[in-house]
Amino acid sequence: MRRRKKPDLGVLLDRCLAAFVQAGTLDLSLDQLARKAGSSKRMLVHYFGGRENIEEQAITRLESRLRAQFVPEAFPPGATVQAVVSALWDRTTAPQSRGVLLLVMDLSRRAWSGSKRARLFYAEQQRLWIELLMRYLPDRPTVEEVLQAFQGAVLSFLVTGDREPGRRVVMRILENKEKV
Repeated sequence: MRRRKKPDLGVLLDRCLAAFVQAGTLDLSLDQLARKAGSSKRMLVHYFGGRENIEEQAITRLESRLRAQFVPEAFPPGATVQAVVSALWDRTTAPQSRGVLLLVMDLSRRAWSGSKRARLFYAEQQRLWIELLMRYLPDRPTVEEVLQAFQGAVLSFLVTGDREPGRRVVMRILENKEKV
């Protein structure tokens, strides 16, 4: 009898995360997730211990990937806050980011509904944004204002598909703060 080789769990988890991103939600059935990940429901449960564990590990993987976008080293030395926010806007609203944005919105929806894990995810994303922006704009109330405007602009972008109004609003806030 030939034994099957154990799959690379990192690769399988990446496929699960890709399925969630493609769907723009964590609300896939285990059957749908297995099909999209190229596995079986039974194998997913065997290797990850169930649906909640898969979600938890996929969220952790997503956090790691998003964290990489928020490190100051991801931007050229001497970059201005306008250049950093503009680059973040471009990354966030790029067509290939839509699934990630929808997945983050799904996590936000879960946070609003009381999910502790989703609240932790949201809080960590807020912390990362604030930490990054504080490097370029050392005024915390302004950083929080920019972040709130950015988040609202992203929501508007998701609804309308138009990137420019959001960019203008966020950049205008930065310009106005620079004049003060």
